[in-house]
Amino acid sequence: MIPQEIIRRKRDGEELGPADINSFIAALAAGQLSEGQIGAFAMAVWFKGMSRQETVALTLAMADSGDRLLWADIDRPIADKHSTGGVGDNVSLMLAPIAAACGLAVPMISGRGLGHTGGTLDKLESIPGYMITPDADLFHKVVKEAGCAIIGQTGTLAPADGRLYAVRDVTATVDSIPLITASILSKKLAAGLETLVLDVKVGNGAFMADRAQAEILARSLVEVANGAGVKTSALITDMNQPLADSAGNAVEMRNCLDFLAGGKADTRLATVVLAFAAEMLVKSGIAASSDDADGMARQALSSGRAAEVFARMVSMLGGPADLIENPDRYLARAPVEKSVPAARSGWLAACDARGIGVSVIDLGGGRRHPKDRIDHRVGFSELLPLGTRVSAGDPIALVHAADEAAAEKAAAALAAHYRITEDRLEPTPVITGLI
Repeated sequence: MIPQEIIRRKRDGEELGPADINSFIAALAAGQLSEGQIGAFAMAVWFKGMSRQETVALTLAMADSGDRLLWADIDRPIADKHSTGGVGDNVSLMLAPIAAACGLAVPMISGRGLGHTGGTLDKLESIPGYMITPDADLFHKVVKEAGCAIIGQTGTLAPADGRLYAVRDVTATVDSIPLITASILSKKLAAGLETLVLDVKVGNGAFMADRAQAEILARSLVEVANGAGVKTSALITDMNQPLADSAGNAVEMRNCLDFLAGGKADTRLATVVLAFAAEMLVKSGIAASSDDADGMARQALSSGRAAEVFARMVSMLGGPADLIENPDRYLARAPVEKSVPAARSGWLAACDARGIGVSVIDLGGGRRHPKDRIDHRVGFSELLPLGTRVSAGDPIALVHAADEAAAEKAAAALAAHYRITEDRLEPTPVITGLI
């Protein structure tokens, strides 16, 4: 196998056969390709695309590049959820323990931030001691005993995807439908799932800003996953504003703890979390209908059982056992916090969600290069939702920054990301479709 020949053929629009794709991915997993070659392949796929057959072959090759997990000793349905990425999207942190509290086993393999979007693993690493890459035995033990475990890819689980994922982040090739499909599903197939629900984001803060493209991606994911034997559906959700009222790492972890304590009811975030919980429970056969599933999820949350599952997962993976009771003891705060005043009176009518994600990176809360260190303390909190009435000078968010200069810059940037109008505009519904 000559890598540059495969790259050239894809660059020229040829369809690659399974043998070519298997050879290239095997070389990638073995560390035999340079970052330049990986980036060139990703860019060729971005420009020329892949057929459904190529995408299936790429997904299976990446899933088979390492170990596959087995759950024969767990008598619960094995289920998971994945998001295509957004700003303030911390759904997984609450959804996994809610689903586990309702009777599912959730081995959730998550990722780091990609481009302007935040990563579940980066948020979890704001918890002191939390192990995002436990060995296989501990991962299995946590899923079996706690009900869920949210971790990153280990070196033996879809290792080809791990390297390709990092290169995509810094080569502007994140928003390729074949690469997104293969990246998401290779990890899910390797994790031994029975059912999967997908959160496909659409809007100015999503990788798919166009609704038609989001539907194409959702259908690609659903068809490839179902074809591989995993019962899969997708919800299309709005990403024209941050989903949570926080964007960052430690600030989103605080948001998660508030949610599990019942503090985020009747928000767009709660709507999405509960909808995905219901879809997981129905698809796995735990609940007979969406209404029954919704009731089960709400009960798991209000009773505190979901919070107990989360606390046990954190403790078993090396984090503090009393995180929920004492978050201020463990979640570091940025030294500078600054309110962002509304520039004028009126209604918050629109925002640049992508720009908010980029501003988090500028604060140090994301990466420009794969090896960049993240400042988990920084970000935004208390973000007001679109459709809120404000007066000039009212705070629309709170900046968390490492110093005064960074806080001033971030506050000015955030204010510029919002449009305030005299007339109220109805925000887009948060859930816009099911596939």
